[in-house]
Amino acid sequence: MKTITPAQLQSRIQSGEKLHLLDVRTPAEHAEVHVPGVHLAPLDRLDPVQLAGEQGFAKDQPIFVLCRSGSRAKQAAEKLEKDGFRECHVVEGGTLAWAEAGLPVNRGTSKVMSLERQVRIAAGAIVLCGVLLAHFVNPALMWLSGFVGAGLIFAGITDTCAMGMLISKLPWNQRGGSCPAK
Repeated sequence: MKTITPAQLQSRIQSGEKLHLLDVRTPAEHAEVHVPGVHLAPLDRLDPVQLAGEQGFAKDQPIFVLCRSGSRAKQAAEKLEKDGFRECHVVEGGTLAWAEAGLPVNRGTSKVMSLERQVRIAAGAIVLCGVLLAHFVNPALMWLSGFVGAGLIFAGITDTCAMGMLISKLPWNQRGGSCPAK
């Protein structure tokens, strides 16, 4: 899998090259801020067959994949490559790096809490509940905190996050909101 910096991609866009940009964040994250001209296909619903068919993404043409910071984009690129897409490029640093570089973005009307932040809050709340339950109810409930800790270690090692995938399906992460075209 290849990578490209936001500045390099913007240079290719400005040269007039016809490029396929793919955003694999949640609809809510996309509605808050996104790169102009990007196609939304959330990671949990990414269908390479549909992308190649209905959406017109060719398996032999470059696809530039963005997420918030790069982790989900890597997972999406791996999935696409397994399905025969040969030219997947992960945009380094994702939409955050794109915006921080001062490159053009479309901004929506509402702010959304990032998926990573939601995961940290959920994990912390479960660990705290596990500790309190173990102290006040039954010491065996400490394993709830241990389970979350093991999940976080697994997420760090594999660069995947089951809790993040579950949280991305929650209703507030599915609402698109409004993001005027610019």
